[in-house]
Amino acid sequence: MSFSNPGARSNAPLCLFALLLAASPAQASTADGLDEVIVVGQRDAPLTVVPRGLSVSLGAEEFAAINAINVEDLMKYAPNFFVRKRFAGDDNAVVALRGTNTVQSARTIVMVDGFVVSNFLGNRWDFPPKWNVVGPSEVRQFDIVYGPYSARYGGNSMGGVVSVTTLDPQQSGGYLTLQTFGMPFEEYGFDETFDGYSVEGGFTWKQESGPWSVRAGFRHFDNVGQSMTYNLLIPASGAGGTAVTGAYDDPRLATPVFGAASPVDVTQDQLRLRVGYETAAGWKIEGLLFGWLTTQELTDTRSFLTSTAGVPVYQGRVNYGGRAWNATGLTFSQAERTEYLAGVKLAGDLRGWRSAVNLSRYWIASQDSRSSRDFLTGQSGGAGTQSLQDDPGWWTLDASVEQDFGRHAVALGVNLNRYETRTDTFNVTNWRDATAPVFSTGTYGRTSLAGVFVEDEIALTGRTTLTAGLRADQWRAYDGGIGKRIGAADVYDAYPSRREESVSPKLSLQTVFGPEWSLQLSLGTATRFPTVGELFQGRFDDIAQAIDPQSFDPDLRAETSQDASLMLRRSFDRVQLTGSVFYQDIEDAIFSYQGLNQFGTVVSNYKNIDRVRQYGVELIFEGRDLLVPRLDLDFSVSWMDARTVRSAANVAAEDRKFPRIPDWRANGNLRYAFTPALRGSVGWRYATRPNSDLFGLQRGDAYGFQTEYFFVDARVSWDLNEHAQLSVGVDNVTNTRAYVSHPLPQRTGFAEFRLRM
Repeated sequence: MSFSNPGARSNAPLCLFALLLAASPAQASTADGLDEVIVVGQRDAPLTVVPRGLSVSLGAEEFAAINAINVEDLMKYAPNFFVRKRFAGDDNAVVALRGTNTVQSARTIVMVDGFVVSNFLGNRWDFPPKWNVVGPSEVRQFDIVYGPYSARYGGNSMGGVVSVTTLDPQQSGGYLTLQTFGMPFEEYGFDETFDGYSVEGGFTWKQESGPWSVRAGFRHFDNVGQSMTYNLLIPASGAGGTAVTGAYDDPRLATPVFGAASPVDVTQDQLRLRVGYETAAGWKIEGLLFGWLTTQELTDTRSFLTSTAGVPVYQGRVNYGGRAWNATGLTFSQAERTEYLAGVKLAGDLRGWRSAVNLSRYWIASQDSRSSRDFLTGQSGGAGTQSLQDDPGWWTLDASVEQDFGRHAVALGVNLNRYETRTDTFNVTNWRDATAPVFSTGTYGRTSLAGVFVEDEIALTGRTTLTAGLRADQWRAYDGGIGKRIGAADVYDAYPSRREESVSPKLSLQTVFGPEWSLQLSLGTATRFPTVGELFQGRFDDIAQAIDPQSFDPDLRAETSQDASLMLRRSFDRVQLTGSVFYQDIEDAIFSYQGLNQFGTVVSNYKNIDRVRQYGVELIFEGRDLLVPRLDLDFSVSWMDARTVRSAANVAAEDRKFPRIPDWRANGNLRYAFTPALRGSVGWRYATRPNSDLFGLQRGDAYGFQTEYFFVDARVSWDLNEHAQLSVGVDNVTNTRAYVSHPLPQRTGFAEFRLRM
């Protein structure tokens, strides 16, 4: 098999160096390891991902200081990190770390207990990781590695790797967690409180003097989140229209706000079962089965307009402020989705090799989304659309073997995955009941990836290691197509199949000098191939009865990065200071453009940006028992410069800051134990205002923009006894208003009761 890479010429010296190092002879007969590795956060538990580049591990101490309504909240104070969570229960919570922004979901690999839960069916805000595989009460630790510096992980680690590890069933017992939360929300026509609750529980069973263990759990979650979308009046020519009042003239927006989408009523039910068995030979076998049912109701759509007679006005031509406008865009919708994860993993000794195999299948067994055409049809049960997905999901297999040869620790492995999807949209006469469905459009497609890697960690001395790695991947995109109803017939057109290969070398040097100093230098390349959604998302043209060639790019290239990271840590008696400098140069970055096709229709499709570059600096402070005993502080500040360097598709984007990436981020958490049973904490999250578009033209501090934010959170926990704990807290204490286009949560109160037996 031959391998090629768009950046192969510039990567050749690093690739050759890595191969020479991997083939170098052992220097001694026994393996020596580093005294320590550079890890931010807890250091009393082994990392579940390879710590090359900035590595953060979060455990019980950090979790106890967080108001965690959803599992992704447990990472909220990590350095240079942000999760796009718009409301409690938001299932579009995309990770953004360093220069990977909140609509580049395919640049981060997320795993739960070693099983991949990243949704690489697309690369957008609505393809987040499947966080709901685990509940907050089940998490033992979060490990985050920034950047693609280990050959063990594919090109989707271009941003980083996030690993969630759940609690081991070490003894028999049970647990129950009750939560309630509420958010007074005020903006435009809203002045009300949205609230919710969750119930999470389960049991563990560990066979005494036996090989079996079981952990089973459930979670029921119910919440109403604030409206995600506000509707603005559209200027209309001429005069006339229903005279109205009630719109909001916001000088930060182009036109007045007249209404809002319904608040999001979300219900989630989760069931989890984990079974373990340990053989007499020391092999550990674990199986995981997870089920998740979620429903979302958006049927409380609001209009702020009233006529002179005091009658609400929801749509149509109106006269406001002495001129004519069109009020449009208010709809009703509902969605129901059932998802499953089944996985098995094995770990043990195979003829002297430490071996591990993870095999999993994630699939969406049913997804039914329905929406009305407008407000009036929504209210009356009139016409609308129904969207059905046909068993989309993915298979993943990860297998590796490791063994020490003198000073060499060699790892070999393979990664396989397949992602597939199909979505069909129907026109219906009654949107609620999906009556008389008639096929409208459909899209489908598959991608697969096969990768192999080798890594050699060489102990040059007892205090210095050099790790060389090499990864080779083969990618396929196939069985892709699009269909549409033309007249009385369903017409389909297929996308071309593609196959590409890549090689990605890695190199990392780590050393400890003196009792207080540690240094790590990591270099790497990564190739991220397009997802199903990026490739197979074109528009079917009614006139040509084929895929509009301007609505997709059949030659969309993989994005390739060259990365460097330098970290230096200084240890004091009660303080750890870590400095990090990073650089990433991406060729053929994939991003979504909007434009007009040959018929004057606005289309959105993915294009390659020739070159995007980012670099930055991070400073991380970790202090224990500061000033007084039991006072701990974790604090990080980062500065970044991420911008488009070259863009042949539209040169207006060149030298502009890349969208959704702030110049500055600062996260921190201050914890104090008043007594062994009573603890308090204050956390904060800050980021400067980024650009909202590629051209730096859309900047603002209101709805529709990416804005600055500064959130301060507080929490107090009281251990009632050795089994029960009560916690209360407030997120966004200062009630800051901020937006990721959509409004982020305002001040939110939180209460939690935990019982463990």
